[in-house]
Amino acid sequence: MPDPLAGTPHPSNQPPRNSEDALAEVRDAFDRLKTEIRKVIVGQDEVVEQALMAIFCRGHAVVVGVPGLAKTLLISTIARTLSLGFSRIQFTPDLMPSDITGTEVIEEDKATGARELRFVKGPVFANVILADEINRTPPKTQAALLEAMQERQVTIGGVQHPLPEPFFVLATQNPIEQEGTYPLPEAQLDRFMFQILIDYPGADEEFEIVRRSAHKGEVAVDAVLTNDDIRRVQDLVRRTPVADHVIRYALRLVRATRVNEPMDGGLPRPEMVAEYVAWGAGPRASEYLVLAAKAKAILAGSTHATPDHVRSIARPVLRHRILTNFNAEADQVTTDAIIDSLLDAIPVEGASAEERRQMDRVMR
Repeated sequence: MPDPLAGTPHPSNQPPRNSEDALAEVRDAFDRLKTEIRKVIVGQDEVVEQALMAIFCRGHAVVVGVPGLAKTLLISTIARTLSLGFSRIQFTPDLMPSDITGTEVIEEDKATGARELRFVKGPVFANVILADEINRTPPKTQAALLEAMQERQVTIGGVQHPLPEPFFVLATQNPIEQEGTYPLPEAQLDRFMFQILIDYPGADEEFEIVRRSAHKGEVAVDAVLTNDDIRRVQDLVRRTPVADHVIRYALRLVRATRVNEPMDGGLPRPEMVAEYVAWGAGPRASEYLVLAAKAKAILAGSTHATPDHVRSIARPVLRHRILTNFNAEADQVTTDAIIDSLLDAIPVEGASAEERRQMDRVMR
């Protein structure tokens, strides 16, 4: 089947297409992406969707899961279906920043004998980066990767080297083994759009995993989208309309986590937040919550983001931005449980008549 997005000029070079046609193309491509990924990965549909959403939002994600859950295989498979360059960086205590970014070497011209410095690119110069066990390397090396994530460039010897586009970092952390590690502080975790949790497969899924590994060799995966296609989807996500009442709902969710600030609208603060939260989410959480809701809407075939889309992605956006206190640790209360209490307590207010008129004009 031909790629519906292939061969189409970039949106900046062409007039806007009918929104329904563009959505249908993205939805079809998303379905084919999942079909190709399922050739290799059993289950984990929600994990796959969240990873793709992060790419389509030009964001990064940190994955938390115990060893053996195919985190590396999952990300490398996604890179193959997207025709993207893939690099795996295994973080270790002796890894240096130059091992990631690259370094300058002296090169001699054999004809003239002249010497000059030449920059040799490191593994960070790829489209998809798997930062495996990022908490096993010292903060100095972590900072080198995080700077590349934020600036999308590497500076060596005063010369700036831009990273390829699209550029996506998926970092993994092992939640059960913390001895001799350097966990990322909350300020650095905030740079990741999502924290994605990978859980154990179900019984039927694990049976299929074992059956495949026992009877099949390497599975060929077809590329579905090119770099230009991905940039078009990213542009479509940015252009997706979102009403003011949806933004206000996302803001109320985020601002309710800030225990040192008054609640908006005179609402009572959820009991679990007041009892178990030490520090709430910042403005970046509000931005990512709305942006992720737009990506969720696009992949669901919707022409605009709704409060339901915000609710569906609240956990991966907020779970690493809420700092719990000792009471939460003592009572074994997770951030996901706190987020669920927020979703139950914070009401969804309807759109005003003027907002509905504005959305109608946008949709037409």
